[in-house]
Amino acid sequence: HAQLVESGGESVQSGGSLTLSCVVSGYATQTSCLAWFRQAPGKEREAVAGIDSHEVTMYADSVKGRFTISQDNAENTLHLQMNNLKSGGTAIYYCAVSGSRCAMLDGLPWGRPSKYIYWGQGTQVSVSS
Repeated sequence: HAQLVESGGESVQSGGSLTLSCVVSGYATQTSCLAWFRQAPGKEREAVAGIDSHEVTMYADSVKGRFTISQDNAENTLHLQMNNLKSGGTAIYYCAVSGSRCAMLDGLPWGRPSKYIYWGQGTQVSVSS
């Protein structure tokens, strides 16, 4: 059974930077899609960034050019570098692991929450203006 543990969330001013981390254990991710999602109060969970085993990355339009997703295979850790944070970035950020590749071979796009079978508990990011 996989376990995902996020860290790095905190309060930051608009324009600031944060790096989130997610340690994945108990699951082989070589054929998985790894992703970050976020959920703001009163809103649906939305995809932020994804990465596959070939280091191909995907981003939501709202974060392109500001966020960078990466993975450290030696440490089984997923990272999300967030620069130039905006007030709309206030949310709980979750990491997730799918049972299939990011490519829509299972009929599910990388940004669909139902594609992912394991989730972390989330880490709070608060951006103040």
